[in-house]
Amino acid sequence: MAALVVVNIGIPTIFLVVRLVAHAVAPKSYGPAGGYDIFTSLVAGVMYVFGFIVAATLGCTAGSVDLTDGMFRHLVITGRSRVALYFARIPAGLAIILPMVAVGFTIVCAVCVFAAPAKLSYDGVTVPSGLTLTGFESWAAQHPKEAVCGLPYNGPLNVPCFIGPNGRIVTPPGTSGLKQVSTATLKADAVKVAKQNYLQYSRTFLYPSTSLMVKAGLWIELEAAIGFIVGLGLASLMGQRTVAVVLMIVLEVVLTPIFSRTAIPHLINAQRGLVGLATAHLEPGGLPRGIGGGGGGSGGLQLIPESTTVAVCVIVAWLVGWTALGAWRMARRDA
Repeated sequence: MAALVVVNIGIPTIFLVVRLVAHAVAPKSYGPAGGYDIFTSLVAGVMYVFGFIVAATLGCTAGSVDLTDGMFRHLVITGRSRVALYFARIPAGLAIILPMVAVGFTIVCAVCVFAAPAKLSYDGVTVPSGLTLTGFESWAAQHPKEAVCGLPYNGPLNVPCFIGPNGRIVTPPGTSGLKQVSTATLKADAVKVAKQNYLQYSRTFLYPSTSLMVKAGLWIELEAAIGFIVGLGLASLMGQRTVAVVLMIVLEVVLTPIFSRTAIPHLINAQRGLVGLATAHLEPGGLPRGIGGGGGGSGGLQLIPESTTVAVCVIVAWLVGWTALGAWRMARRDA
């Protein structure tokens, strides 16, 4: 229980409190505690991976602790069905892990929304948020120096310039300065730069939207539920906790990222049977890829292709299969 509280609630809370204090003390040195980037990093990089691990640990404990502590025989002599004893652990465990994940996630959402930055910084340039393509091009035409010198562009421009560490626009020695370029040419370059950057800009926000927070919350709750149920079945099948926990960690942190991104000839269908790859394909758009399970957001290596229907079927198969194996082993185990 202590590990569950520390990982699901403690780590995100401590991280956000430190950022809040640091920003309050030195706002010029430390950025805001909340915002879209902080939200996506915590959800995909911390809560998704470690939530699965602690949920799996709880499941492995629930599936083996009565046997290792010598209490299994006392449960059997009550006359209660062994299968019923096994199935009773599923809602009991989910009633513990799901609210904890929800509490930690609610804290993250609250801080990331109410402590979000007031201005959007895209590639070091301060721009308005939520602009359409036309609006972004219009902003670039009105701020041509910032757009041309501050935003990345793949192609020739009339003025080679950049924004220095001190925030000032700098032109390399030996090149024509901004004063030698006509306003019309500079604005035309700015519009070209804005058009090329709009796709990436449109994915950058001050704080996460309500729909993204709801989808991300349901996604990490699903991941935690999978970790608990699979861990419960695996530990019940093996009859002990330690090895089962190690196998669950290896599955999430080592095997799933590798097999989710590297296609192996003649084994592609077996790779699609990984539950981590399936949950990764259900990841809401707008989140970066986590280290465990691959993740389905933008950037980084591409996941092995899999349809949503197949992903759902894989998740259901893992839940039903490991539940059946765990219940079968408990029904056959000697008291």
